[in-house]
Amino acid sequence: MQVREQNIPTTATTVELPPTDQKSSDSTFGASSTLLENLLADPLIEYLVSASKISQDDVMRCLRMSSPDNSTTETKADNIFSLLTDLGHLSEDDLADGYADVLDINRVTREDYPDLPVEDSRLSVRFMKDQSVIPTLSEETLVVAMANPRNHYARQAMTLATGKPVCAHVGTASDIQSALNRVYGETRSDIDQLTDDYGSATLADEEDVERLRDMASEAPVIRVVNWLLKRAVRERASDVHIEPFEDALVVRFRIDGLLRWVEAPPVSSVSAIISRVKIMARLDIAERRLPQDGRIKLRIEGRDLDLRVSTVPTMYGESVVMRLLERDSTTLDFDALGYNGTTRARFEEVLGLPRGIVLVTGPTGSGKTTTIYTVLNGLNDEVRKIITVEDPIEYHFTGINQIQVKPSIGLDFSNALRAIVRQDPDVIMIGEMRDLETARIAIQSALTGHLVLSTLHTNNAASAITRLLDMGVRNYLLTSTLNAIVAQRLVRRLCDHCKTPVTSGLATLSNQTSSHPDSSASYVAVGCDRCGGRGYSGRVAIAECLTMSDNIRRLVIADADASTIHEAARSEGMITMYEDGIDKLAHGFTTLEEIQRVTSADST
Repeated sequence: MQVREQNIPTTATTVELPPTDQKSSDSTFGASSTLLENLLADPLIEYLVSASKISQDDVMRCLRMSSPDNSTTETKADNIFSLLTDLGHLSEDDLADGYADVLDINRVTREDYPDLPVEDSRLSVRFMKDQSVIPTLSEETLVVAMANPRNHYARQAMTLATGKPVCAHVGTASDIQSALNRVYGETRSDIDQLTDDYGSATLADEEDVERLRDMASEAPVIRVVNWLLKRAVRERASDVHIEPFEDALVVRFRIDGLLRWVEAPPVSSVSAIISRVKIMARLDIAERRLPQDGRIKLRIEGRDLDLRVSTVPTMYGESVVMRLLERDSTTLDFDALGYNGTTRARFEEVLGLPRGIVLVTGPTGSGKTTTIYTVLNGLNDEVRKIITVEDPIEYHFTGINQIQVKPSIGLDFSNALRAIVRQDPDVIMIGEMRDLETARIAIQSALTGHLVLSTLHTNNAASAITRLLDMGVRNYLLTSTLNAIVAQRLVRRLCDHCKTPVTSGLATLSNQTSSHPDSSASYVAVGCDRCGGRGYSGRVAIAECLTMSDNIRRLVIADADASTIHEAARSEGMITMYEDGIDKLAHGFTTLEEIQRVTSADST
């Protein structure tokens, strides 16, 4: 690890700050504007505000939550940072980067931490864990990674204990604690505390609603749920699954489409954990016999998140799934989704038509909703009125009228659609065509001059036609309103930092459909620290676009099966999902194993 020369002393000193008004510092936090001004003048806070990592309102909010004391402005600022990270307004990475830039010191990453204890460090494990410090080198100077390099008490203590000057680098608190646990052994965690607290929980306790509420409000339970959510955000999980079984509580994250096990609390704490989630989602904790749906809005690691919460009763308790949706961060762009070439050109052509139906199909989790939202984002302008009917509304748009379906009060898809056609819309988006009634209204809307967008659950584009016919839609109505069907899947994208090219027989396969026939190498997943050892980071869409030509309309009228329609579309130039995947393979986006995992034989 390269050591950067520091401009801060290696022994304990005080960083120069703007003068503090002592009289103002002794007053109550919420009433001291001078104290706020001093805090905003702190170099690190000033840097983070100017970099838009935090806002002055965030600082004010945390200042009001702090307890008044007579500590220095710098110490108060460090306390504010703790609150900012705990409340999710500031990520640990952004804080560490800020320390590195403002103090001009080295930033330590996960791979820089030692695998074995540093010799002759003379620091107790308890001290290191309490102060979030870990030695990385001990020679004439003790080099340490610190979560707070302005912690002068810790630096003085390390100088006294070792008799060496201290050179401070900065890392995140979670990375330092993980390194300490790996090098020096695990310590008691909140999960251990839950084992002690709820190891003797009885069914009678779980039936008592007030007892459940009390358990869900206890500190270890709150910290464990927060830890699960923070870890899910750091690992880029799209879903968190909490599943109770007879002898275990299983927690799994869905990362890039695949589930992975993570450390879970004890099974005896299942009622407390699930009750905590239900309280956050404003669900009825006393109702455990029926499914419930709710939402949680919170800020984690500096990111605004919407969590869609679903609970269902199972044999051993309630299973909870939380879908994480990051507000204002999803890139609604065809390039980011992976649409290119012939498929994209066909798709954009039908989207330019003023009326008709465009369907996006695929199984659950195939990115249909994101594709529909990308289309809406492109169509959203001042000359179009767009109305959507959704369940649930996953992303919010300015300029689009979005309606949340509420079956409990009679506002279902069909009733909502009947109302919105009288609102004079240009574009209508239906979250999903679930039944014949919804399909009929969509067809009527298309016949009266509206562009209708919707989703459907089918294996490929051609089978969407037979699915609609099976619903009871008349074939002549279908051929006169349906413009195109897009079917898609999501494959995992290779990590750009560790993917390795290999020359093999796959190159010949890639060149059969690649727009760059000179491609001679494919790539394999290796795994590194950037991708968590998985070899993949993110996902990319592979898709096919079936446009309704006169020939295909004749086949639909003749009640042709899906395979016949599929072959006819291929003869007219449709690129199948499998072929689109091979093109992605040739460009180094994914692997053949991923393509084969998500596509079926009839896609080829």
